[in-house]
Amino acid sequence: MAAESKIRDEPPHLTIKRLARDWHAVGAMMRIYCRNYHGVRHEVSGKAELCAECRDLLDYAGERLDQCPYGAGKPTCGKCHGHCFEPARLEQMKRVMCYAGSFMLLEHPIMFLLHWMDSFRGNRKRAVRAKVEL
Repeated sequence: MAAESKIRDEPPHLTIKRLARDWHAVGAMMRIYCRNYHGVRHEVSGKAELCAECRDLLDYAGERLDQCPYGAGKPTCGKCHGHCFEPARLEQMKRVMCYAGSFMLLEHPIMFLLHWMDSFRGNRKRAVRAKVEL
C-alpha cells in the first residue's frame, strides 16, 4: 500500500468560515471513504490517516475551494453549475460523496445538518441573483 500521510487540522488558505466548513466536511467524507474502501484506520492518537490517493484528492479539493469564485456565497458543490474540478477528479469526488454521505448523518450529524442547510442557502442566493439579472 502507498505511504500514508497525516490530514492537516486546518485548511491552508481558507479564511472564509463557509469554505473552511466545506473543507472539513470533505475531509470527513474522505476519511470515511478511505477507511471503508482502502482499509486505512485511525491511529491510537486519534489523528486520521489517508492513503496517498485520497490525500491527493483532498489536497486538490482544498486548492479548488481556495480558488472558488463564489466565496462565502458559494453553493454546495453538488448544486454548483460551474464545476471547477477536472472531469476525472470530479468523478472521484462524486464517488466519495455518494458513498460517504449516508455515513455522515451517523458519524458527523452536526456537520451533515450544516451542509444540508447550506445546500438551500446556495440555491436561494443564486435564484435571487438570477432575478436581478433578468
